[in-house]
This record gives sequence, structure tokens and C-alpha cells, in this order.
Amino acid sequence: MICIETISSMEELEKFTTAEEFAGNLHEMLIPFEDNVRQIRDGINYAMDSCGGRGGFILAALDERDIVGALVMLKTNMSGYVPENLLLYIAVDKSKRGKGIGTILIKKALKLAKGNVKLHVEFDNPAKTLYEKIGFVSKYADMRYSNE
Repeated sequence: MICIETISSMEELEKFTTAEEFAGNLHEMLIPFEDNVRQIRDGINYAMDSCGGRGGFILAALDERDIVGALVMLKTNMSGYVPENLLLYIAVDKSKRGKGIGTILIKKALKLAKGNVKLHVEFDNPAKTLYEKIGFVSKYADMRYSNE
């Protein structure tokens, strides 16, 4: 049976795993749409930091003590043109996909988030259909310029 845990601090996360292991597991679950482990760890740190306008929460889907799904939500501390929350990561272990875990994670996160929520999704990501079924809509094209 899958249990969903809400995590709001590094101390709570470490009851299940280290932040580094969690980032590595999330990296694996996100393939082929993954960020690197350092970027994922930075997102986790942001979500678990309640100082300086940062913060958010993590949801972990547990099968016994194994993390089989995860969601990272960040507070943007903005509103209006930029929603109050950014759903940074959502992923389910390959062996558990298609069982509704992603939907459960997102719906719980939407209830916990105060204000509107945005997420970024690749056009060819099959999860885009799930997001649309839940009620997410494409409002803007995401364009970026890199100074690297």
C-alpha cells in the first residue's frame, strides 16, 4: 500500500533518507527528463529552507520504506503574473508508473499549496496529458536565453 508523506524540513526528510540519496533517486525517476543531481539537490535545499523568502515542501510516495514517487514544490513569493508556487519535480519509479501515484501526489500538492501553481513540462513528455487532465493549461511559451 502506498503512503504519502509531507516533508517540510531536512530533519523530516532524513527520517527516510539523506537529501543526497533523495536527489539521486529523484534523478533516476525523472529519466529521460532529468536535471543533474546537483540541480535537483539545489531545488530540495530551496524547498526545505524557510529563510529569505524561500520554502516549499516535498511529498514522498512510500511503499513500505521505499520511496517510489516524489514531488518538490517551491514557493515563489510572487503572485499574479508568476504563480505563488512552482511544481519543480514530480516523478514516479518506472516499476510503479500507471498506478495513479503521480495523480495522487499532484492532487495532494495542489491542496497543500497556498495560491496558484505552475510547472514546466517538455512538449514530448507523456506526463503532459496527466497535467492537462488534472486542470493545468498552457498559458505561455517558455523562452530562455543562456549567458553560459
